Amino acid sequence: MNTFDFAPLFRTAIGFDRLARMVDNASASAEASYPPYNIERTGKDSYVLTMAVAGFGPDDIELTVQDNTLLVAGRAGDADGRKAEVLYRGIAGRAFERRFVLADHIVVDGADMQNGMLCVNLKLVVPEALKPRRIAVTAGASQIASEAGTPNNDSGTSARAA
Repeated sequence: MNTFDFAPLFRTAIGFDRLARMVDNASASAEASYPPYNIERTGKDSYVLTMAVAGFGPDDIELTVQDNTLLVAGRAGDADGRKAEVLYRGIAGRAFERRFVLADHIVVDGADMQNGMLCVNLKLVVPEALKPRRIAVTAGASQIASEAGTPNNDSGTSARAA
């Protein structure tokens, strides 16, 4: 029996169900492997995108959110003005651009860079108008009128529920 590894299909969407992520990423190319990253769910409504960006400083990284897409771009900076001959390049320093599709109501809550790791905090923020709300159930209009002291019969007495 063959087993398939679907992990590559779940890499760049945050907050979507698995089927939507598979459809969105089915056409992703193999060249989108730099820089490496993790997406973690840290709570019911929160996520962290962690990218390994060794060789880049905070000024070399640009984060942009537009139309439910998070764009993380890195520009290669100078090597501190050094003009040394590189004998072996194992640390990539090339510019990159990585796009992540965000589900509705996912917002970037902040970003932090430490020890060559860029951490982007994401949160699901559902507007109050879209949140479920409880509706109070009241009795019929005749009971409301009778509780207000309005006569409910010909004798002019008000009927109260006991």
